[in-house]
Amino acid sequence: MNKNIIDNFSKLNRSLFFLPLVFLLIIVFFLYSQNALNVAQYVQIQKSYFILINSKLSQFPTLIYNLTQIGDALIFLSILTVFFINAPKMWEALISASLVSLILSRALKSIFSVPRPAEILDHHSFVIVGKTLKGFSSLPSGHSITIFTVLTVLLYALMPEKLPKKIFWTLLLFFIGITLISTRVGLGAHYPLDVITGSAIGYFCGLSGIFISRKYKIWNWIALKKYYPFFIALFLVCSIIIIIKIINENLIIFYFPLAGLIFSLFKITQEYVKK
Repeated sequence: MNKNIIDNFSKLNRSLFFLPLVFLLIIVFFLYSQNALNVAQYVQIQKSYFILINSKLSQFPTLIYNLTQIGDALIFLSILTVFFINAPKMWEALISASLVSLILSRALKSIFSVPRPAEILDHHSFVIVGKTLKGFSSLPSGHSITIFTVLTVLLYALMPEKLPKKIFWTLLLFFIGITLISTRVGLGAHYPLDVITGSAIGYFCGLSGIFISRKYKIWNWIALKKYYPFFIALFLVCSIIIIIKIINENLIIFYFPLAGLIFSLFKITQEYVKK
């Protein structure tokens, strides 16, 4: 598997970066055409769409609240630890991409300082599922960035060879991504353009992680057995955190990353004791 991933990454061209950049430019042009390059108008032009989407998706509160947890890097990456032994190259890209996404998410939220829906809209005009999120960190959606960062790495790491399968794989991950980011609107946490912008930024971050891992050997040490005790300890800590989440909220979705971590702990321990 790792060799196929390396081969897949080696085929990628930097021209792929044009897609998210052009998409973001289209969003900027649209906002400019709507005179919405200011916070007040940015919120105003989306208000009716936000309320409509929120009203539809909030009819399934348990489902969207579970699905939105995948936008938490701890949850998503814990699920993917099942690939840690057999696909370290993918994990090199995931680590780099996650760091890029963290930096961009924090920086852009601070720069734009857009108020979340619950900060300025009447709470009776839309549905809030779960914790009421306020503050001025709506744009871009951090969960959406995380989701598309990880999905982009998965997209290219596990890309099939044959064209029909490539198309199916791409559409499948795109559908999963759109489904997951839409939950942020359903919960009443973000406006539509927050998650759309976040998805484009996430795609950029995912590509960045791939090209960083391809050019630099920053994380190649993670495949070395002598460092496995570090990851055993890390996975144990992550397992404890998720168990605490299960105790506090008992969401079904939390059992998937816990299962992934338990499986990974078994495999990595098994590999380590073989040396």
